[in-house]
Amino acid sequence: MKRVIVAATVATLAATTLAAPAQARPSSAQTAAESEYVVLYKEGAGPADARQAVQAAGGTVVKENTAVGLATVTSSNSEFSAHLQRNPAVEGVARNRVIGAAPKNARAMGETRKVVEERAIEQEGSEPGPSAARPAKPKPKAEPLSELQWDMKQIRATADGSHKYEQGDRRVLVGVIDTGIDGSHPDIAPNFNRELSRNFTVDIPYDANNAVVDGPCETDPDQSCNDPNDVDEAGHGTHVASSIASPINNLGVAGVAPKVTLVNLRAGQDSGFFFLQPSVDAITYAADIGVDVANMSYYIDPWLFNCADNPADSEADRLEQRTITSAVQRALDYAHKRGVTLVAAAGNQALDYTKENIDESSPDFASEPGEAPYRRVVPASCLSLPTEGNHVIAVASTGISKRKSYFSSYGNGFTDIAAPGGDVYDTPTNQRDVTKSTLSAYPKSVAEAAGELNPDGTPNVTSLVRDCSGTVCGYYRFSQGTSMASPRAAGVAALIVSKYGERDRRRGGLTMDPEDVQEILVETATATRCPSPAAFTYTRNLPNGTTVTETHTCEGGRGANGFYGPGIVDALRAVR
Repeated sequence: MKRVIVAATVATLAATTLAAPAQARPSSAQTAAESEYVVLYKEGAGPADARQAVQAAGGTVVKENTAVGLATVTSSNSEFSAHLQRNPAVEGVARNRVIGAAPKNARAMGETRKVVEERAIEQEGSEPGPSAARPAKPKPKAEPLSELQWDMKQIRATADGSHKYEQGDRRVLVGVIDTGIDGSHPDIAPNFNRELSRNFTVDIPYDANNAVVDGPCETDPDQSCNDPNDVDEAGHGTHVASSIASPINNLGVAGVAPKVTLVNLRAGQDSGFFFLQPSVDAITYAADIGVDVANMSYYIDPWLFNCADNPADSEADRLEQRTITSAVQRALDYAHKRGVTLVAAAGNQALDYTKENIDESSPDFASEPGEAPYRRVVPASCLSLPTEGNHVIAVASTGISKRKSYFSSYGNGFTDIAAPGGDVYDTPTNQRDVTKSTLSAYPKSVAEAAGELNPDGTPNVTSLVRDCSGTVCGYYRFSQGTSMASPRAAGVAALIVSKYGERDRRRGGLTMDPEDVQEILVETATATRCPSPAAFTYTRNLPNGTTVTETHTCEGGRGANGFYGPGIVDALRAVR
């Protein structure tokens, strides 16, 4: 980790990401607090011309992704963005953040945005209590905690299901673009590729309003703002990685594809924010190293929906959103063309993305002092990225009964596939049951930092489970969200590449056209009809005694509809 006063850099850059030399700012630039921007070069424009434009506007290029034509730039010129957008070599400019030291009395954020799900949704049921017990008699050859993995049974990724015929090929690389992966977790380490893994982020202690983001670097386990490529100080990425590829090793759980290789492509902050440059860098790097499947369980901050011309937005905000849309799509096109199957979470806003919606959460990060979310009406043409980008498989979440999860966003024509992501209220009484969410690996260090372990190492919350094999112990958390559904679909995609992929003569390993992967994923899914009536009312009896109801309408038929797309993924059918 680095302090905010230092511009963001990555530990090791992709072949397509080049550091540019420092450039002097013109003396005529108006001085202001130094700010960070992301600049998108015009397609077809020479990088040298774009760099010259940046310099002329009073900027310094810190980092550059030549595959997409995207650069991180710092400038103290208050008119930097206005000057630059008039240059024909530049397509767009997006603010990143103000760079400066935060005062010691910085206030904490009222609500930290935790990747694509809010922490209250992901970790409901964390009240103190006994941890779930290890089943006494697991099925033969099944992992010790397999009886708690209802989600794997739903998609038949079990010992007597798909694992009997295909467990994945180590030559298949699955990139986890997330908050990191705990490469030392005993139920991840056997499948973790440290050499290829990268961290594209630098932790941000405070935002422009002096609100806590990732927090002081000295409070981190490594006491640094630059984290290694094998740690996860949030826990989200580790849970996702485990869902895809926890090995069969007589410990804890098994992933959907327990023999494929995991690559950590960290693009998310500890706090769960995902910004443009790290996301683009991670996606293009995945393409360069031959990643076969990439999972993206997040949306790119600070806009939940990116609109080209929303009347509620300022011209600067419109330009920023257009820049994000163009840059992300360039990266997705680049990866798709190079054989990366792109899988993403549908989102936990419980919204029909094909309809007009209200967004009151954006911008969720203050890149300028005083910036705060505001209410705006967003038509269906506004895009949540990367999920709504071209070539991306959007995954909705199901509960244990196979109903669409109460929090999962949806839409006929938006949902590409469904997979189990949990629903703690999918119970006969509509009361919360944490075991109706999904169980996957979790970093011990994160559990310790949260005070969730007793002195003897046993969990003191119901959402956490410990399993030991001899002297080796692993920790596992029950979590729910479309972030949990997406990796289960990504795991099935990895099995498909393992089963049907061909040798990659250029980069080694296996490869398969993403269009073919998606076709098999869709054709082998379990077709699932809309509920009857199609307007389904969710009832949640909350622990505080209140009852919440909400109605979502499923449009479409059995072959394709807004809740499930063509159906729920089926690992066994996919490999047989």
